Amino acid sequence: MRETDLAIDEYYHIFNRGVDKRDVFLCNDDYLRFLRSSVEFNQIKPIGSLYQLSFKKRGEGLGSKSPIGLLEPKQSEKLVEIICYCFNPNHYHFILKQISEDGVEKFMHKLGMGYTNYFNKKCERSGSLFQGPFKATHIDSNKLLLYLSVYVNANHQIHGYPERDWPYSSLLDYVGKRDDKLCNKEVILGQFNNDPKQYEKYLNDNAEYFKEKKEMEKYILE
Repeated sequence: MRETDLAIDEYYHIFNRGVDKRDVFLCNDDYLRFLRSSVEFNQIKPIGSLYQLSFKKRGEGLGSKSPIGLLEPKQSEKLVEIICYCFNPNHYHFILKQISEDGVEKFMHKLGMGYTNYFNKKCERSGSLFQGPFKATHIDSNKLLLYLSVYVNANHQIHGYPERDWPYSSLLDYVGKRDDKLCNKEVILGQFNNDPKQYEKYLNDNAEYFKEKKEMEKYILE
């Protein structure tokens, strides 16, 4: 039984890491697979296996631009709204808004199982890839939603990854360097007059706070 009840129209910080803290993203193609799966699995109707779909565009990495069409959201009825995300070598973070019944559970189950099957087949391994079920904390105030958007968007920096323009985070979309359309940014950027520079200032003013990990332990991944 999950400690956090997941309700429609509520926001949640979702996170998990590799079993034994192992890396779950080994190369650019793995990140692309997880990103593409975040699009394909975010729909109520079943889509079957993704093994027959291509997740690579030869000669192209994400960089500040994604491969053409990589993150185009589907027009079918979605399970969740993805607000922001960050994928690091051994763990991931999302902020999700649940918009259909059991949407978060269904989305994360499909995403986790699909990626684990892909990874295990690729690496010739078996068994669990992630450290148990995904973790979920309810974001119960707007102040917390804004704070956690910083924690998720800048998570690669918080964990000491040096690359400023980390391509596997929605930070680039929030600060106006990319527009993948995977995330619904309006709930956050709308509070900054839809001005990426205002949000970037807010992020820079608050990112150091999370390195201290004070009063936020239940919301963050140690």
